[in-house]
Amino acid sequence: MLDLACGKGAVSVRLAKELCCKVKGIDILSEFIDFAEKKAKEYGVENLCEFQVGDINESVRIEKDYDVVILGAAGDVLGNPEETIKKLKGTVKKGGYIFIDDAYGKDNSDGKYLTRQQWLMVFQNTGVELVDEKFIEDEELSNINEEQQGFILMRANELKEKYPEKAYLFESYIRSQQAECNELENEISGVTLLLKVIS
Repeated sequence: MLDLACGKGAVSVRLAKELCCKVKGIDILSEFIDFAEKKAKEYGVENLCEFQVGDINESVRIEKDYDVVILGAAGDVLGNPEETIKKLKGTVKKGGYIFIDDAYGKDNSDGKYLTRQQWLMVFQNTGVELVDEKFIEDEELSNINEEQQGFILMRANELKEKYPEKAYLFESYIRSQQAECNELENEISGVTLLLKVIS
């Protein structure tokens, strides 16, 4: 399995532990990769997990022939939805699977997010099939957002103290994250998609 934008390796480590499969995690932050390597050792799966610092835009060009590729909430890092699916598809074998966290825009949204129907057209255009989808429940989403916002605020305040000359950047990040949470709770439906590569 290939875990792109793996963060601190939680998904990679759990997959290796639960399924006894090999997982390669890639993230641009070396601190996250260091943490992921420690967690793999802690859970006894360091022989199944490989972690690497890297830009996932480069990784999708290099990494090939996986059974499964996973992309967490990476937004438009790989491009628009169709470009993203095409790039992810290039990393897996025919008949392989793509897991992606994204969102369906509601019919009355401003068009920033694709509706479910528009996503289905993307899947058809890119040669993948929707196997399953799991929606994030509103209450669960609200709880996750509240918890994550608390962590973000705490860390941003730590960074503002350490780098006061860059306080404006951390304030901007806090505002953008709050706006994203508001979107998630009001304008879109968070969803995890399981796709199968069919052509």
